[in-house]
Amino acid sequence: QVQLVESGGGLVQAGGSLRLSCAASGSIGSIKYLAWYRQAPGKQRELVAAITSGGTTNYAGSVKGRFTISRDNAKNTVYLQMNSLKPEDTAVYYCNTVVLSTNYWGQGTQVTVSS
Repeated sequence: QVQLVESGGGLVQAGGSLRLSCAASGSIGSIKYLAWYRQAPGKQRELVAAITSGGTTNYAGSVKGRFTISRDNAKNTVYLQMNSLKPEDTAVYYCNTVVLSTNYWGQGTQVTVSS
């Protein structure tokens, strides 16, 4: 079992920044990667960024150069630094991992970017 708890969402103006955090607990030794997804109203959930235990990162094209994913293994926490935010970044952001073929999700944190 893995538990994921996100924090750090909020309301920000276009061009601003936010940092999301996701704290993992439980069977964290089995976690190979952690990812951030987002889901806007009426749209499918999409991958935003992912990072492996070795530090390899992957980004959606729409956020590349603006968002940075990082992890603190000592704190079992993954971060998403979001800069130059746009109104189209507005969504609920979810932390995700897969352990032994089981998908784990956090509760989500709302990010709203005003124009």
